[in-house]
Amino acid sequence: SVLYFTMMSSVLYPPNSDTRFGHWRNLFSSTKVLGTLLYFYNNGCTAVPLLNVHIACTHTHSINPFCTVFVLQAPSLGTLMGVYLPCIQNIFGVILFLRMTWMVGIGGVFGSFIIVFMCCSTTMLTAISMSAIATNGVVPAGGSYYMISRSLGPEFGGAVGICFYLGTTFAGAMYILGAIELLLIYILPQAAIFKMEGLEGADMEAAMLNNMRVYGTIVLSFMATVVFVGVKYVNKLALVFLACVILSILAVYAGVIKTAFEPPVFPVCILGNRTLISKGFDVCAKVIERDNGTVTTKLWKIFCDSEFLNATCDEYFANNNVSEIQGIPGVSSGILAENLFGYYLEKGDFLEKRGISAMQDPDAPITNSNRYVLADITSFFTLLVGIYFPSVTGIMAGSNRSGDLRDAQKSIPIGTIAAITTTSIVYMSAVVLFGACIEGVVLRDKFGEGVDGNLVIGTLAWPSPWVIVIGSFFSTCGAGLQSLTGAPRLLQAISRDSVIPFLKVFGHGKANGEPTWALLLTASICEIGIIIASLDAVAPILSMFFLMCYMFVNLACALQTLLRTPNWRPRFKFYHWALSFLGMSLCLSLMFICSWYYAIVAMVIATCIYKYIEFAGAEKEWGDGIRGISLSAARFALMRLEEGPPHTKNWRPQIMVLVSMDSEQNVEQPRLLSLTNQLKAGKGLTIVGTSVVGTFLNNHAEAQKADQSLRKLMETEKVKGFSQVVISSNLRDGTSHLIQVGGLGGLKHNTVLVSWPRTWKQAEDNLRFRNFIEVVRETTAASMALLVPKNIAAYPSNGERFTEGHIDVWWIVHDGGMLMLLPFLLRQHKVWRKCKMRIFTVAQMDDNSIQMKKDLITFLYHLRIDAEVEVVEMHDSDISAYTYEKTLVMEQRSQILKQISNDATCVLYCTPVCPVRNQSNVRRMHTALRLNEVIMKKSKEAKLVLLNMPGPPKNRMGEENYMEFLEVLTEGLNRVLLVRGGGREVITIYS
Repeated sequence: SVLYFTMMSSVLYPPNSDTRFGHWRNLFSSTKVLGTLLYFYNNGCTAVPLLNVHIACTHTHSINPFCTVFVLQAPSLGTLMGVYLPCIQNIFGVILFLRMTWMVGIGGVFGSFIIVFMCCSTTMLTAISMSAIATNGVVPAGGSYYMISRSLGPEFGGAVGICFYLGTTFAGAMYILGAIELLLIYILPQAAIFKMEGLEGADMEAAMLNNMRVYGTIVLSFMATVVFVGVKYVNKLALVFLACVILSILAVYAGVIKTAFEPPVFPVCILGNRTLISKGFDVCAKVIERDNGTVTTKLWKIFCDSEFLNATCDEYFANNNVSEIQGIPGVSSGILAENLFGYYLEKGDFLEKRGISAMQDPDAPITNSNRYVLADITSFFTLLVGIYFPSVTGIMAGSNRSGDLRDAQKSIPIGTIAAITTTSIVYMSAVVLFGACIEGVVLRDKFGEGVDGNLVIGTLAWPSPWVIVIGSFFSTCGAGLQSLTGAPRLLQAISRDSVIPFLKVFGHGKANGEPTWALLLTASICEIGIIIASLDAVAPILSMFFLMCYMFVNLACALQTLLRTPNWRPRFKFYHWALSFLGMSLCLSLMFICSWYYAIVAMVIATCIYKYIEFAGAEKEWGDGIRGISLSAARFALMRLEEGPPHTKNWRPQIMVLVSMDSEQNVEQPRLLSLTNQLKAGKGLTIVGTSVVGTFLNNHAEAQKADQSLRKLMETEKVKGFSQVVISSNLRDGTSHLIQVGGLGGLKHNTVLVSWPRTWKQAEDNLRFRNFIEVVRETTAASMALLVPKNIAAYPSNGERFTEGHIDVWWIVHDGGMLMLLPFLLRQHKVWRKCKMRIFTVAQMDDNSIQMKKDLITFLYHLRIDAEVEVVEMHDSDISAYTYEKTLVMEQRSQILKQISNDATCVLYCTPVCPVRNQSNVRRMHTALRLNEVIMKKSKEAKLVLLNMPGPPKNRMGEENYMEFLEVLTEGLNRVLLVRGGGREVITIYS
């Protein structure tokens, strides 16, 4: 109930300075309510911690606010009414009454006991894990969905929440089908719309399924209407339905006890060893003695062409005797020994009595099969597991009501575990007692055709079979209503979390919060189960979804325990990660035992939902265990990376992208990130860094703005990596700090990407180009590779596509293979995918160019790189200005191209790094011009040209000459990527 208070106040001040506020607070305390009391002060809103108190104000910023206070009464449900009995009601259900006896008959006492023990152990272990999670803080309504999502994150929570929702929805369909089966077979067979009398085989089965579909749809519509009109009626009837379940079970136990003294009379007629359908005859005999004569019976007329003794009869009927056995011999009869082991049947097999021999010609055709009790489906152990498992679900009923419990952290563990213990004892004892009391052919008679159409478990009940029939009918109806009540609320909870965008509409409902749209969807999905129309086919479907839910509850508990997160402090102490892991393993095993293809379908559904939430869902931070696992895995991986440098086969460019920001803290060269994306394709490490001039205390806000700008651009360009902003007294030091300290542990960058300073000749940019040269020096000193794109604005965006063209590599010096690797990486991206790769190398006139080309082709073949090769010849006069660096790099390349001589493999750069004693700057520029002329002739139309980048000058006086040399070398080329290796091999011919 809700108490309403309305108050008018001029100003509400803080409680320590206003007596009127204290009056209201005392009033709420005196009524023993808990909640949150809001007061408004200085146009703001503050909360006083109470519970279930809500204040609605018409003008929150008004000097005279008018407020209505809603005070909700404190929850009052205890362990018995709030957890134990709801769990009992949800666990006991249709399977116990309609399929338990059949399962014992087919699987045997041993096999059935194993199935029950496995399933009950799974739910008990899940209940232990659930108790630990439920007592680790307050669990609002939402049950398993809330627990999983807050423990494993929104992706897992949403995926498993939907699976649990589907399981609950299909459970509703199963209960409705069970109710219809009870109605049409045991209570009112004449109500069938599609008549089954006189039909046999597939025709009779089709008529039965159609009846189930029609009546199932009618009942579903009626139940959905009841739920829509008011859930309060469902809740009021819950105790009535629970009473029906308990009375039915007590009737069975009473019947078992009675069989020890006075077994009920339920005769079963056997022809040979085949069980006969009891309808159509009154005496279980071929002939009877009447008036001193022998008279044929109705049974004779069924199998013979006339009622006379000389009639022609069915061969099997003529060759075998008719006998009558007791369907329920009683608990002291010793029938248990006969029912210990399984008796699996193919569809259409006869239900045969063990221990009785029969005369049968194996070649004779089977006739009058519609007079015998036949197996309606092919049975096997795993099928029994799938059909039985829904009878142990419902353990979440208590946790779903946590908001209504007086002490949830005490009631949930005690009530749930007690309920599972009770139901497990009932189920296990039922397996043994059914096997000890009931004849095997009766147990295997799913629809009671051999016992006058009685419900088999009903034949055992005392005082009358109708106690079970009526009790189970109402209990299945009640369970169906509960499913149609709970499933829409679960969907509403998922929708309101906004983790699955397209489900948001189902978060809305009526004014009182009832989930109208969710109920409509639930009824529609439930109708799918109704159309399937077979309880045996629907049961394994919902088994999959429940098992997946329970598996993730166990995973959540195991994960939290192993990670030892500081917030993991459950009040329930009787748990262990090994128990949770065992429960998780059992759930996964049972999924594939029940039905491997259903298990795969359920996992595919959950995976699709997981990926959808990951890409389209709202970002949620719930302190989940997956974040904790990520941290633990990251720490472990970083520690492993510290053990040594990566092997050449595992080397890939881990890039530090150095960008500059304008006065508004926006990136000046956004295409640098486009190139990064094309080069990385989401693989490896990427750090986008920049520096802000100033001090940390004064410029922290600017740094944050710059970081947001970097993150936004990275998201736009789809660059997966990290942003890093440092504050330094000058840009030079800031850039140096980024190069030095970027990355963490073994996960550090090995390549620096920085744009060419295109306006370096302007006096105001003099500092910028000197900073650029310092970057070149520092990367060389740190043995890092350096990539310098020239004319970065001309580079393609991620949305562009080259339909043709070339990526040209001018392999002047061997740099560890960087020039070979980079085009290969670029061509993995859709922008460059259709570009072909060409490799140019330079030889002198007296070199064997043909052999050089052949050796280079062989080398590329072993590298598994597809590229055209061309050897460009240059005169000696054109290479006289080449420096001593030629000797070093030529020796390296000659080691790779073994048949290329040292003095003929390369045209070397004339670089200012070398102390060229007798050459002038004019001579060096001439060499750059000549090489540029050759490159322009071959690669002017190329989409991208890659060139070796010479090292920086040791003498700082030559920095301008160094920049000028590079300008002359690349003049006229649209897109150039200057590459300087890090001093190690990055590509290998070995696998």
